[in-house]
Amino acid sequence: MMMTPAIKKGLIAAGVLAAAVGAVLAWTALRPAGLGAGFVSGNGRIEATEIDVATRLAGRVQDIMVNEGDFVAIGQPLAQMQVDVLDAQRDEARAKSQQAVTAVASATAQVAVRRSDTAAAEALVEQRESELDAARRRLARSETLAKKGMTARQTLDDDRAAVHGAQATLAGAQAQVAAAVAAITAAQAQVVGADSAVTASEATIARVAADIADSRLKSPRDGRVQYRIAQPGEVLAAGGRVLNLVDLGDVYMTFFLPETVVGRVALGSEVHLVLDAAPQYVIPARVSYVASTAQFTPKTVETASERQKLMFRVKAQIDRELLHKHLKMVKTGLPGMAWLKLDGSVPWPDKLAIRLPQ
Repeated sequence: MMMTPAIKKGLIAAGVLAAAVGAVLAWTALRPAGLGAGFVSGNGRIEATEIDVATRLAGRVQDIMVNEGDFVAIGQPLAQMQVDVLDAQRDEARAKSQQAVTAVASATAQVAVRRSDTAAAEALVEQRESELDAARRRLARSETLAKKGMTARQTLDDDRAAVHGAQATLAGAQAQVAAAVAAITAAQAQVVGADSAVTASEATIARVAADIADSRLKSPRDGRVQYRIAQPGEVLAAGGRVLNLVDLGDVYMTFFLPETVVGRVALGSEVHLVLDAAPQYVIPARVSYVASTAQFTPKTVETASERQKLMFRVKAQIDRELLHKHLKMVKTGLPGMAWLKLDGSVPWPDKLAIRLPQ
């Protein structure tokens, strides 16, 4: 049967239409099924807080007690720096402390000596005062007798000279008392200075002991050793990094959501995580952070379509207790999908129900 050009064109058009309909049906059947308007999702990776274990003082690495991949507990020794110089400084500080203690004892003894000298000087003053009083009494008698012509002029002059001499001797004794009191004050100042030297030496010992303790690097948290940055024998400056740890109690997934959705996300919102490496598990998490500014956006936003390109960073935190239960299974860097429920009244579908390893 001969087909006319019109029939051929009709058949071709029908074939093209059938192919288009088939492609649409196939794409509809194979495209990923969404969960409806109450859910939103984003791609992300599992991340954890990283901690650098560094030396506070410059020095040589003596030993590193852990390897990459080891699990460590808080307070566990990780590395040891050489402390030969610090040990010598501590011994020197201890010797100075002993000298200062001896100096305190010596200064205290000097205070006792000066007080004894003061007591002796005060007794001498009393003696000189008695002598002066006796000299004055003799002079008074001599003056009375001289007026009556019953004593020699020389005796009167001698008694007057004796009074002046007693007065001078008393003044000298009083000066000795003042000097002894001043000596007590100086000795007491020496005691204070010696006590201060003891305090300073003890502080030096404590400082060196703290430096020695800091030279033994300990884990600040529970975690896993990610990298050994330095090796035994290397000399590091102050603040030099020795190890890099991952805090496996602070694990989260960071993902991005568009501006049209992020405004509906509240802190604490429920998130379910599905990792590419373990799609059989669904891990619960909660929103702990939503960026207040867009992470990437055109410099000039002029149209509504461009505003929809604004993406905000969201952080979904995994519960610390759950992480500790499965500590050895925690791996950072794994990609996955974060599903976030925007409508609290909508239940999670079965395929996103929480499923955890036993």
